Amino acid sequence: MNGGTSTNYFEIFGLPVDFEIDSQLLAEHYRELQKTVHPDRYANASERDRRMSVLQAADINEAFHTLKSPLKRARYLLQTKGVIFDDEKETTIDPDFLVEQMELREALTDVNSSADAFAELNDIMQDIAKRIAHMLDEYNDCIKMGELQKAKAIVQKLQFLEKLKIESEILEEELANAI
Repeated sequence: MNGGTSTNYFEIFGLPVDFEIDSQLLAEHYRELQKTVHPDRYANASERDRRMSVLQAADINEAFHTLKSPLKRARYLLQTKGVIFDDEKETTIDPDFLVEQMELREALTDVNSSADAFAELNDIMQDIAKRIAHMLDEYNDCIKMGELQKAKAIVQKLQFLEKLKIESEILEEELANAI
């Protein structure tokens, strides 16, 4: 592997190109690869070798973080199959889903005025987690059946849910800090 390579992320870690991956094996291979290319090992090497080490370490980090995240992995897997994402022009157009997102966002906004904000937020976070898990299962089924456009639509929806998940985690931290 060389810096700026177009090597498939799954190949970098010796994993099959599949949505379902062994997270522990991914982490083990990541640590092994980082040991071999870490820039500290090239401190006394030539400028070119040090630069290549930095590029390789960056490639490995990017690949690891992509495959580690189910959403990023789902999107990446579709991209390896030729599916193109244009985030500026394409968003989900499922009106029922959009209404659900607005309702979840409103519920998050209302948490602060709840009698038991932590319990309310916990319920919302569990709901979001269930929705994400369900959509990831649905995505995996689509990939197995070769329904790439349907899988793409699911990834677009997952991006909304992921943002809500992050917002709920930030709110949880704010509530904890306010105590």
